[in-house]
Amino acid sequence: MTATDGALTALSQGWCALSLLHGRIETHIERALQAGHGLSVREYSLLDVLSRQHSGPGGHLRMHQVADSVVLSQSATTRLVTRLEDRGLLSRYLCDTDRRGIYTDVTEAGLTLLASARPTNDRALREALDTASANPELAPLVAAVTGAAS
Repeated sequence: MTATDGALTALSQGWCALSLLHGRIETHIERALQAGHGLSVREYSLLDVLSRQHSGPGGHLRMHQVADSVVLSQSATTRLVTRLEDRGLLSRYLCDTDRRGIYTDVTEAGLTLLASARPTNDRALREALDTASANPELAPLVAAVTGAAS
């Protein structure tokens, strides 16, 4: 085995550990959000991203920007927005200056749900990170994410 092979193996192992950490965190948060608020992680993320918009020029995100923000394809994002719109949590409207542009806003109901779900999300994230930090393979990644010394 060459030095390059060893580096690639270490890189692959690191990627596997990172993927494992992400999966465990997402699963834990998903369960907490579903049980407490009827939201998926993707729905919560979308509401969170959109809630950070502001009114006025340049303050809204087009659908492709939303897709990039929540790391989904544009079609998957459109389906997600439609589900949340059907629940009264989001609204869509055409851009005044470019009729091809569609913007999305969080409704008052969406902001209320997001505000109640945020502590659940934060608590579940902390719990998942605390659990993962007990795993020697994941502890360095948890330290990197949390800014703690390893």
